Amino acid sequence: MTSNDKSEKRLPKEQLYGLFAQIARAMANPHRLELLDLLAQAPRTVEELANEAHMSVANTSQHLQRLKQARLVTDKREGLYVRYRLADPMVARLWFELRGVARRQLAEVEQALDAYRNHRHKFEQIPVDQLLTRMRQGEVILLDVRPQMEYEAGHLPDAVSIPIDELEQHLDELPPDKTVVAYCRGPYCVYADEALELLAGQDYRVARLEEGVTEWQLAGYALEKTVM
Repeated sequence: MTSNDKSEKRLPKEQLYGLFAQIARAMANPHRLELLDLLAQAPRTVEELANEAHMSVANTSQHLQRLKQARLVTDKREGLYVRYRLADPMVARLWFELRGVARRQLAEVEQALDAYRNHRHKFEQIPVDQLLTRMRQGEVILLDVRPQMEYEAGHLPDAVSIPIDELEQHLDELPPDKTVVAYCRGPYCVYADEALELLAGQDYRVARLEEGVTEWQLAGYALEKTVM
């Protein structure tokens, strides 16, 4: 095989790997990763994403366009607004696996997580199989403390929705004779920790489910959706 033949075969291979790199480049930004994380919870408008991610609408829009160019998100006009969503469930899996690799390979991830969730070792963490058993036995109540729109888009079966910002005003809705198991957006979300702090201060028995809807689905479990 001549050098020209090798070059001709090499070019398609480089183009192929260039397409893989296009996905990596689109994700290689902390703000865009946060947007993917939010969209894994529920479809959102640019304005809603900007508010959750504490960015300007213009900056959020630019990041979304990069994700859209890489076919990681899609958009659809709904009246005056454009709503974004993940283009495929595999995008959520890719984000999940990226986090897993980072956690295994970078010790700094645990250090950063401890700094962000500084109470994460304070409360019992309940595994999924134990949660399901104790729910069947009527021993626990599962509390979803994410924003209402995320709960409506998909939540763990039989979960009760009380967003973290409203929890203090609705404590009387939780049975005092059951353990309250709180969950939020998964292991990199602090809402459930904040809920447990508040509930423990009111003498509730509490535990945390580390998994969120993404982890739940990837483990093969079904979600429930609120019918509007």
